[in-house]
Amino acid sequence: MTINPDQSITFSPLHRLQWEEAQQKYVILYPEGMVELNQSSAEILLCCDGSRNLAQIISELEQKFATTGLTNDITAFLEVALQNGWIKQ
Repeated sequence: MTINPDQSITFSPLHRLQWEEAQQKYVILYPEGMVELNQSSAEILLCCDGSRNLAQIISELEQKFATTGLTNDITAFLEVALQNGWIKQ
């Protein structure tokens, strides 16, 4: 599976992205368990609300962190997220 750059990206309704106070990080909760996220992964997934496509997510994060060149890293992470069912298109 690969990300379709023209379609909006939505976090899966079968999973829940939430801040875990005890661990001081975002996690993905699902019936079989939990995935701890680093800050970069959480920032990407927080943008997956169905209102943005790949280019819009990249642009927003590059602006937010005042940097460029995030395309490959963000795309690679979103492809893993899509394969794991964390996001959908």
